[in-house]
Amino acid sequence: AYQSGFLSQVFHVPLEERKYKDMNQFGEGEQAKICLDIMQKTGAHLELSLAKDQGLSIMVSGKLEAVMKARKEIVARLQTQVRASNCFTLHLCSSPRLANVLRPLGVCRLDVEKVYHPFIAGPYNKLVSELMQDTGTRINIPPPSVNKTEIVFTGEKEQLAQAVARVKKIYEEKVWMVCKRSPASPHLFVVPRPFLFFLCISPSHPPRVSFGSANSFTVSSVSAPSWLHRFIIGKKGQNLAKITQQMPKVHIEFTEGEDKITLEGPTEDVNVAQEQIEVMVKDLINRMDYAEINVDHKFHRHLIGKNGANINRIKDLYKVSVRIPPDNEKSNLIRIEGDPQGVQQAKKELLELASRMENERTKDLIIEQKFHRTIIGQKGERIREIREKFPEVIINFPDPAHKSDIVQLRGPKNEVEKCTKYMQKMVADLVENSFSISVPIFKQFHKNIIGKGGANIKKIREESNTKIDLPAENSNSETIVITGKRANCEAARHRILAIQKELANITEVEVSIPSKLHNSLIGAKGRFIRSIMEECGGVHIHFPTEGSGSDTVTIRGPAQDVEKAKKQLLHLAEEKQTKSYTVDLRAKPEYHKFLIGKGGGNIRKVRDNTGARIIFPTSEDKDQELITIMGTEEAVKEAQKELEALIKNLDNVVEDSMVVDPKHHRHFVIRRGQVLREIADEYGGVMVSFPRSGTQSDKVTLKGAKDCVEAAKKRIQEIIEDLEAQVTIECTIPQKFHRSIMGPKGSRIQQITRDYGVQIKFPDREENPGIPMDGGEGKDGKDGDPSSPKKCDIIIISGRREKCEAAKEALQALVPVTIEVEVPFDLHRYIIGQKGSGIRKMMDEFEVNIQVPAPELQSDVITITGLATNLDRAKTGLLERVKELQAEQEDRALRSFKLTVTVDPKYHPKIIGRKGAVITQIRTEHEVNIQFPDKDDENQITITGYEKNAEAARDAIMKIVGELEQMVSEDVTLDHRVHARIIGARGKAIRKIMDEFKVDIRFPQSGAPDPNCVTVTGLPENVEEAIDHILNLEEEYVSAPDMSSSEDFPSFGAQVAPKTLPWGPKR
Repeated sequence: AYQSGFLSQVFHVPLEERKYKDMNQFGEGEQAKICLDIMQKTGAHLELSLAKDQGLSIMVSGKLEAVMKARKEIVARLQTQVRASNCFTLHLCSSPRLANVLRPLGVCRLDVEKVYHPFIAGPYNKLVSELMQDTGTRINIPPPSVNKTEIVFTGEKEQLAQAVARVKKIYEEKVWMVCKRSPASPHLFVVPRPFLFFLCISPSHPPRVSFGSANSFTVSSVSAPSWLHRFIIGKKGQNLAKITQQMPKVHIEFTEGEDKITLEGPTEDVNVAQEQIEVMVKDLINRMDYAEINVDHKFHRHLIGKNGANINRIKDLYKVSVRIPPDNEKSNLIRIEGDPQGVQQAKKELLELASRMENERTKDLIIEQKFHRTIIGQKGERIREIREKFPEVIINFPDPAHKSDIVQLRGPKNEVEKCTKYMQKMVADLVENSFSISVPIFKQFHKNIIGKGGANIKKIREESNTKIDLPAENSNSETIVITGKRANCEAARHRILAIQKELANITEVEVSIPSKLHNSLIGAKGRFIRSIMEECGGVHIHFPTEGSGSDTVTIRGPAQDVEKAKKQLLHLAEEKQTKSYTVDLRAKPEYHKFLIGKGGGNIRKVRDNTGARIIFPTSEDKDQELITIMGTEEAVKEAQKELEALIKNLDNVVEDSMVVDPKHHRHFVIRRGQVLREIADEYGGVMVSFPRSGTQSDKVTLKGAKDCVEAAKKRIQEIIEDLEAQVTIECTIPQKFHRSIMGPKGSRIQQITRDYGVQIKFPDREENPGIPMDGGEGKDGKDGDPSSPKKCDIIIISGRREKCEAAKEALQALVPVTIEVEVPFDLHRYIIGQKGSGIRKMMDEFEVNIQVPAPELQSDVITITGLATNLDRAKTGLLERVKELQAEQEDRALRSFKLTVTVDPKYHPKIIGRKGAVITQIRTEHEVNIQFPDKDDENQITITGYEKNAEAARDAIMKIVGELEQMVSEDVTLDHRVHARIIGARGKAIRKIMDEFKVDIRFPQSGAPDPNCVTVTGLPENVEEAIDHILNLEEEYVSAPDMSSSEDFPSFGAQVAPKTLPWGPKR
């Protein structure tokens, strides 16, 4: 039924006037967004379709006010604004109020008596069409059914004036014409033959216009239930368009709420249209029905489902239309229309869903918000698995912005309880796996823990089943965080510490310090303990967790530094127990490095003199000027006095100069003055100015605090002495090893340069080292000395002689060496692995190069090349891998035992089972491979695996065969009317019977010779019991009072085959 005031209109927008013409994006993009916006703003419903000429047809349905608003929006937003009103409308609901004219651009109205309108329009609207085409103006002449005399012109100003003038001219020419009254109809006038119009002039009769003679105009009606009207109109007006295209002169009116359709127009056309509509109505009545059900409106959105999933499934499955009222109406009435059988089935399913929802319960589960994202999983994978496991339960997580821990579950009571237990177990596992420990590891060993290509850390993560997070490369943090189960975290921690211990002389000692002193030793934000760690070579000091009551403090690092840190900690603890005094000083951050001195020399001197500890701020501290002095009151005051004197001297700015030979100037200013920047950082921000290039001056100016200037002068003099004493030596290493010596991104060379304070220059690469240049002669044309090293092999080292010699030894230590390992040839391919993955993993793990001989050489010798320190580990690893492979070979031989079983081919499908379920279970349970013959006439089944497992799998197969051989099949006559009842919804009832009696029950297919014949297969006693049971059910259903009820006994187009078990009855 249509709502009160409901009407429909169709607008047509020609291709040339469409604002959005991209054919590829019809139904999407900007045009679709605009239509959705119009529907939301106006409350009207819009349907779009494309005509053959690519014009756009828009069907607007809704209440009058909504349709009018939507009409204005369509013109403004979907038509080009130059000729926005050049559209025609086809009224599906006639009403005088629908003739309001749209007014874009310039609008002009001309009042012309209605009797002259046909003269202006011309035969078949020919004159007005030509006029609109010539002037580019839209001319709207009111239809005959509307009692208005006003003609509306829309268009640009000049074209508008031209169109109005031409219409006035037509009017003036036709005013003199004399019309005759029609003898057949007193309220009609006959116009001269060329115009063929009959014009209404009697206000007491409904106005209409028709072509031909007075007797050719007819008004007729067709009886049609109002609920069928929308099916007669068709989707987007398609059905009605077929009739109106054939007979454009016929006006079809659907009166809302009435069971009739009115047709108006030429008699012949009306008769044809009436006949077509009657056929359509008769066909729809025969094949369509409707039903109305009452369901509480609060359940409507659940019936619809997410994105309409539920309701769309029902519509597609039963081929029906389901009309659910919008939420704002608060109506409980749901209407189902379509195929009679489909309507009944859809009605039944909707009522079942509604009944189930009434029995639903809602439960709030408290889960910490930090676990929500983990439970949902990446891209919702984990929550999707839970929802698939409990499809009847709706799981709602709170919005992350709300910071709520409540997760809501809704569904059938039992399913909600199961889902709750499952999720609680999952959360318990997450809590157990969220244990976290921090492991401080010296920064220089992080790369060794990661391993080449991340091999080491990946292995530790996989084997310990933990999450391991390392600090960023550019971070100052040395802490590695391990997350997972407590036992797994401890195992991963032990392995990481073992790597560090193996790489360096790292020792670990435990010191007992009363727990009450721990906080004071750590200091605010760890400042105090951090200063001790930095002073003692970066050792790691670990205090027990607060509240644990433990007194044990762990110190880890190089043996000498650990001993030093231990003494300081015990001394400070003793001091704290007696009495401790603290004073804060302030000094500019640029003075700090100078106060500390090179290698901490200055500050150590103050501490040795006074016995007080001085703590400077780190880069992470907010207050960069604050210096803290701790110790006994006497010591602190003495240290304070010394520091204040130093700071006062630093505030005394002086200017001084020194002489530096111009040949050394470049060393200080190259690399954008890096050396000068380092001097400024180290000596309280002193400014050092060298003369401009080309002036040949040797005077260098220094400006800053007096002490800083003196110290900077001393440092510059030291650098000059180094430059004066600089020598250059050669280190000969074959070019093929240069890349290996440099290390990744030159890291090894950079380390040697820093450690020894030298400069290292590698020679240019020689592209073809084996081919002599210039016919084997040198530049001077003399024969080269074959014993002398090649230029491409010589590395140049510059610096102080003793440092150059030390750097040379370090370089030579990096030259890789080669060893040979005997490995049986038949194992080579397993060592290499798939696409080289095995050998690549070993090379990454041991940081060596492993060379396997080519297969055609049939050699057992594998060569390993790398640093001497890595070769032993690599050799041991390779030999261990050989042992593993040999053990695998022996195991493979045992696993290749074969035996065959002879089984009649007719039993093969049952042994395989549905989708291979049975045979897969046997394969998995006994860890064997089972091969069936390719041809049907062969009966040999081959089983491969360990001998014991293969025999067990054979026994399992023979047991199934034995049961199958004992099975019988019996036919039983069962009234076909009760088949659907016995099968049940989606085969649930029949599956229950088959499981209970351990039999297979087959119902006849549609079109079978005997529709009552049902076949039962299984063990004899089970078959008898199952037949008795279904015959009892038949008797019970047949004796029911009403067998014709479509709800109790639904009829199906085709019998539903029950879901069979893999090989018959469930074992």
